[in-house]
Amino acid sequence: MSHVAVENALGLDQQFAGLDLNSSDNQSGGSTASKGRYIPPHLRNREATKGFYDKDSSGWSSSKDKDAYSSFGSRSDSRGKSSFFSDRGSGSRGRFDDRGRSDYDGIGSRGDRSGFGKFERGGNSRWCDKSDEDDWSKPLPPSERLEQELFSGGNTGINFEKYDDIPVEATGNNCPPHIESFSDVEMGEIIMGNIELTRYTRPTPVQKHAIPIIKEKRDLMACAQTGSGKTAAFLLPILSQIYSDGPGEALRAMKENGRYGRRKQYPISLVLAPTRELAVQIYEEARKFSYRSRVRPCVVYGGADIGQQIRDLERGCHLLVATPGVVMERGKIGLDFCKYLVLDEADRMLDMGFEPQIRRIVEQDTMPPKGVRHTMMFSATFPKEIQMLARDFLDEYIFLAVGRVGSTSENITQKVVWVEESDKRSFLLDLLNATGKDSLTLVFVETKKGADSLEDFLYHEGYACTSIHGDRSQRDREEALHQFRSGKSPILVATAVAARGLDISNVKHVINFDLPSDIEEYVHRIGRTGRVGNLGLATSFFNERNINITKDLLDLLVEAKQEVPSWLENMAYEHHYKGSSRGRSKRWLWRLLQQ
Repeated sequence: MSHVAVENALGLDQQFAGLDLNSSDNQSGGSTASKGRYIPPHLRNREATKGFYDKDSSGWSSSKDKDAYSSFGSRSDSRGKSSFFSDRGSGSRGRFDDRGRSDYDGIGSRGDRSGFGKFERGGNSRWCDKSDEDDWSKPLPPSERLEQELFSGGNTGINFEKYDDIPVEATGNNCPPHIESFSDVEMGEIIMGNIELTRYTRPTPVQKHAIPIIKEKRDLMACAQTGSGKTAAFLLPILSQIYSDGPGEALRAMKENGRYGRRKQYPISLVLAPTRELAVQIYEEARKFSYRSRVRPCVVYGGADIGQQIRDLERGCHLLVATPGVVMERGKIGLDFCKYLVLDEADRMLDMGFEPQIRRIVEQDTMPPKGVRHTMMFSATFPKEIQMLARDFLDEYIFLAVGRVGSTSENITQKVVWVEESDKRSFLLDLLNATGKDSLTLVFVETKKGADSLEDFLYHEGYACTSIHGDRSQRDREEALHQFRSGKSPILVATAVAARGLDISNVKHVINFDLPSDIEEYVHRIGRTGRVGNLGLATSFFNERNINITKDLLDLLVEAKQEVPSWLENMAYEHHYKGSSRGRSKRWLWRLLQQ
């Protein structure tokens, strides 16, 4: 049934509520309809939706007594949820029913875990609401239930004094001064209230510099360590500016574009991210900072029901988070009035081959040109390809380097151990036993087959674990991440698909079961721990297969002031000065290890 049909049906229900058409004289035998309430024919013999309509009141029951509405106006309940999931995050072993959990919406449901967001009465309003014409800088009434949902899991870290010492360099003409406190820059009542709810006490280094730069409407190219607070660094000033300026021409264009349900949407801000997981995480942060505002964030990505995503967009979209391949899907998005463009994890998007789609979105569609729109690029590295993209997309931009570009955080203790290929599994078990069963541990492997194989091994050894890689369905991937975040499966085996952008708090240990072939991937992987001031541990298994990364790994460990094994120093020397080790015997390697 369509959204319009549901609304019409409930409207008839309300109109006939007082006509007493269901009196005892008119009721058929066996009817259970409530007296004094008319039930339309197509709604008879259906289970009543509890709390949706209050027969004892004159109209809608209060928002306090109702659950959240889904993105289509229907309620976010157990319909559309998957009834059974494996205790490892898949459907192969063991089942449990999550439908009763208050914090779980189910994969593919109309709740926020499917990426479509909930609709709150008194929360984020629709484009077509009259309230869109009001003062957007004024907060809407609070919602106790939504506030609990959005802000109950905050964690500000434990090591901010050390984290605050990270060097920051900003270069460019007329660079705005950095801030020391969120109150040093005017961001309005809504943003400051939501910052307080998130329990952010002070800005991180990237936030101290990026927030005033974006507030001054300057273009920005920022290179910062993974987990440095980049998402809030661009969401806070962008949303603050939208609240201050209001919807402007975008609202008028939407209203002139057709009737509700078929309107083209004109987001004021577009955020592009390389993966579905990162897009959903940015969207969840946007929900927090748009709480009690008229801004409605949306997220679209591949691998999900495109029809459902389109219907969600038709409800209105002020801030759109998307993966590059689906932004222009079916002509439902117009970028004519996009004021703010963000490319997050830009280097990763180029690595994944998204450059043609990005250039089409930015250069060939209706996106305003640089100098008219404001563009921000965030990247952990700054290779030549990113420099070219910055030159083409940014206008008189400021370059921001937080720490050494491509470096690791000193909050992460890095250990490199020599482990023969045949000994990796037994060594892994020793590490897991030493870490503790409740600590979140992320184990990286190089191949999808390797991820499945290692997950099966750990499961049969009695460990609660799950896995995530590119061949798993979107439903299984999201459920696996949920199981890991919640601690039900505290061990996650992953390929590189999970290495970039995932914001999983409280990961205590990252294990490189298979080391990557380049140092940049190593940096991204271990950046899953030690995030935003927290301390973390990264352990890497090294053997003769990893000799090509020896020199770069050594340099990184030295710069991060980590303990360097003597055998790694000797191997780096041999590899650098005596050429490739290809063809050398294991006796040579063993001699190095003994030095």
